[in-house]
Amino acid sequence: MGAKTALLAFSDGDLRPALLGATKSSPAEAEAFVRQAFPGYVLTPADDITLFETYPPDDVTYATVLPGAELLCDRSLMLDRPSELPEHLRHIGAGRRVVLHGMHSAVDWLGFAVWESGALVRSLSLSPDGGIQENLGDPYDFERAFWAGEHPVDSSYPLPFHPLELGEAALRALFGFILEGTPAPDDLDADSVHLHAFSRSR
Repeated sequence: MGAKTALLAFSDGDLRPALLGATKSSPAEAEAFVRQAFPGYVLTPADDITLFETYPPDDVTYATVLPGAELLCDRSLMLDRPSELPEHLRHIGAGRRVVLHGMHSAVDWLGFAVWESGALVRSLSLSPDGGIQENLGDPYDFERAFWAGEHPVDSSYPLPFHPLELGEAALRALFGFILEGTPAPDDLDADSVHLHAFSRSR
């Protein structure tokens, strides 16, 4: 497994329909959204990308603004405790659904969190080296088979399942696509979602 993500989305309910119907957003809308998410930075447009590239270089943000949803990718969103997403970012999603998803294949780390109308409903962060760093709220249905031991790893692995396997399940359930594995017939083609890219500097 080699997948990495650093995703944050704000949506009016389920994000997946907005991504399935995604058209190219305007550069000005995307830039304004990134300025709201990262106030005080100087932004420089960079080469555009697609949603299949969910892990930008340092100090680069990918973003799109869609009807009913906004999404960005940025490494600074990879938080050991996803519930500690900065307050100003949570405020951007006031009254809406906010979904944070990060995973890193080099350390088998997964972290994701979901807020509904400002209330945190689920946050999970775990890795084999750090163990379970955060586990707040009730597990989603897509998690239950993992916690029930239906996706075991070899006996020497320090967790009952591989975080990146759960990470792909979370990505499919919350965003509608996967990065590795066999796509389902109704999975989104992440390459079909255009993202604007911006370099950030002080």
